Amino acid sequence: MDTLADRWARLAPHAAFVGPEDDRPRPTALLFHGCGGLRPHLPRYAEAARAAGWRAVIVDSYAPRGWSRQLAMAMVCTGLTFHGDRRAGDVLASIAGVSARPDVDAETLLVAGWSHGGWGIMEAMSADRRPGTLGLANPGEAALDGVKGAFLAYPYVGFAALNRRRPWRHCPRTLAVVARRDHLTTVRNAEGILDMVRGCGVEVETWIAEGTHSFDEPMNAPPMRYDEALAAEALTRFGRLLEDLAPNVRPAAAA
Repeated sequence: MDTLADRWARLAPHAAFVGPEDDRPRPTALLFHGCGGLRPHLPRYAEAARAAGWRAVIVDSYAPRGWSRQLAMAMVCTGLTFHGDRRAGDVLASIAGVSARPDVDAETLLVAGWSHGGWGIMEAMSADRRPGTLGLANPGEAALDGVKGAFLAYPYVGFAALNRRRPWRHCPRTLAVVARRDHLTTVRNAEGILDMVRGCGVEVETWIAEGTHSFDEPMNAPPMRYDEALAAEALTRFGRLLEDLAPNVRPAAAA
């Protein structure tokens, strides 16, 4: 079973770091892809973070495991393997690994997840993190105090997410994007889960986007459909969250 350090050692070579070209400690956003793997929209969010003066890390959960997109679509997107609790191990290991970098302000982190990535984040925020849980020997050693924000883009909260109503133990400020025509959940179900998150006293902003699941991913795979206007709005709201979390950070152009 991996330790946090073991897992990060596997993930780090495949993680893409984006940010201002300096070595000063900066707030950092950790980006976790959906069940289909890395897609073209995540670099857009990383660039939005860079423009706001943040660093961003796009974490690839599949390359270290030798998984192709085809395998992921057949095995992960169908729910046959790698459920959110196992993805949560990647989330915690990434938080621990990125926090140790000298160019990262470990006291100001944001975790962002799309669909399956959002599921993993929710598991990481709610698990009791006893030794051996989440596929890690020492999950409780990942310090979460620096995680000040969460961006959940149409997180998977369907029937396979068995712990979706488990109260969060760490409660960062959260922006949740719920797709009106999401085929994987109803708005009512998603809003009920987000109300549970609000129960720990955290600010949870919900945006009901009038689109489908994965509306910000440039593709058309019915019932999912790309919506350029909604994608732009999602980026704007993401950037606004970063600015609210770290209002005194100089944008990249002014660095």
